[in-house]
Amino acid sequence: MAPELTPPPEIVCTGLGKTFEGGTEAVEALNLTIAAGQTTTLVGPSGCGKSTLLRMIAGLEEASVGAVSIGGEAPFETLKRAGLSVAFQDPSLLPWRSVRGNIELALKLARRPVDTGAIDQLISLVGLDGFAETRPAELSGGMRQRAAIARALATKPGLLLLDEPFGAVDELTRQQLAQDLPRIWEAQGTTTVLVTHSVSEAVLLSDRVIVLSPRPAKIVADIQITLPRPRTTEMGRDKAASNLKEQVFAALSESMAAAQRPLAAQ
Repeated sequence: MAPELTPPPEIVCTGLGKTFEGGTEAVEALNLTIAAGQTTTLVGPSGCGKSTLLRMIAGLEEASVGAVSIGGEAPFETLKRAGLSVAFQDPSLLPWRSVRGNIELALKLARRPVDTGAIDQLISLVGLDGFAETRPAELSGGMRQRAAIARALATKPGLLLLDEPFGAVDELTRQQLAQDLPRIWEAQGTTTVLVTHSVSEAVLLSDRVIVLSPRPAKIVADIQITLPRPRTTEMGRDKAASNLKEQVFAALSESMAAAQRPLAAQ
C-alpha cells in the first residue's frame, strides 16, 4: 500500500531574523504566514537574504531572533520525520550513486518504499531519460540540478523548499520544468516556497509573491497572483501576467531606490 501523503502545512514566521557573526544582518525580524497548499515565491535583489530566510524555514540555519512554526511544530521536527524536502542551487548529489541511486536514497532515508515506476516517471519528467544509471560527474550542471529536483519531489513532502531550482538549466528546459513540475506539487497539495531572481517565473508559478528589500531582507510588497491554473508558458505573456510582473518590478525598483537614498544623502 502506498504511504499517505504528508499533509501540507501552514508556515508561520514570527519576528524571524538573522544576524551573522561579525554583525552582518541578513534578515530583519519579520512576520510572515504562508498558507498551506499554496506556492509562495520570494524575490529580491541579489544578496538580500532570500536564501537565508529559506534556510531558516528549513531548519538549516539558526535564527538570531524569532521562530518558525511548520504545521505547529519546529522545522527540525518536520525534517526529522521527512515532512519537508529542499532543493538548493548546489545539487549536492552523492558522487558514487547514480541518478536513480540518489533518488532511491532519499526515499530510504525518509523510510518510504522505493517505487521503481514512480522514480522512472520523475526521471522522465525532469528530462533525464537515458541517464538513470549515470553518476553526477558525467552530467552537466543543469542535469545535476534536474536530478536534485527529482530527488526532492520523490518523497512527496508536505513542504517543498526550492532555492533557484532552475538556475543552472538552459532556457528551454527551464520553461518546460516551470510548466510541468508545479502540476506535481499542486496535485499533491504541497506547500511550496520558491526563491528565484526571475520575476516572470515567480508570476507564472506562484499564488503569492513576497518582495524583499535589499539586505537586511524585510517584506516590502505582498502580491497575490490570480492567474487561473493550470498555467502555461504562453499565459505568462498575457496582459494579466504582464500587469502582475509590472507590480513586482515596481516594488523591487522602489525598494532598491529607497535603500540607496541614505547613501546619496551622505
